[in-house]
Amino acid sequence: MGFELTPAFWSGLTQIILVNIILSGDNALVIALACRNLEKKHQRPAIIIGSGGAILLRILFVLIVDYLLSVPFLKLVGGMLLLWIGVKLVQGEEEGEDGVKAASSLGSAIRTIIIADAVMSLDNAIAIAAAAKGDTTLMVLGLIISIPLIVFGATLIMALLNRFPVIVVAGGALLGWIAGEVLATDPGYAAKLTAITPHAKTILEVGCAVLVVAVGYFLQHRAKQKHKAHDPVDLATDKGKE
Repeated sequence: MGFELTPAFWSGLTQIILVNIILSGDNALVIALACRNLEKKHQRPAIIIGSGGAILLRILFVLIVDYLLSVPFLKLVGGMLLLWIGVKLVQGEEEGEDGVKAASSLGSAIRTIIIADAVMSLDNAIAIAAAAKGDTTLMVLGLIISIPLIVFGATLIMALLNRFPVIVVAGGALLGWIAGEVLATDPGYAAKLTAITPHAKTILEVGCAVLVVAVGYFLQHRAKQKHKAHDPVDLATDKGKE
């Protein structure tokens, strides 16, 4: 079999599953936010594919985590991508009106999930690698078992989004906060930032969280204004009905 079902094995497997549950909260939130505007029939496939993608990325990153974390400016690119994703999720998208547009939205949602997971899984890989203690089989098995947990978490959050839209804002702020953390810890310039101010990480985290929400709301408001400006026919129709 390649491994023995010893108490140490079960203990290690439990640790990896628990660590992955703790680390999967932000992933589940991103998946829920990305899928909230999809048609019902597309939500489940997007959640499953997105969750599977998140786990596969973690497996890959755990295997090469030491190399990835040493590449200068990789986190800078990842942090900027995460900021953009956060803004787009707060801004929201118009719902599709036909099957073709809905299919396109499904692809867009999956793409958003995969990119966000790629950025967030970098730091998560460190904790998972530590829990696995070098046992690749244990790590892969634990992460695969965790897939249903991420699916359940994303489904639950998406149900709450319909009742509490403020979660969208909180989720966008969380993504901004994580982006700030990623930006602050890039090995290419992290030491210089700390030399300027020891609070650089906190400043970036708070600043990016506020930036994501502010820019997302601004773009949302501008899109609504444009929609109103290009919708004179509907207004005339409403007056005619009266």
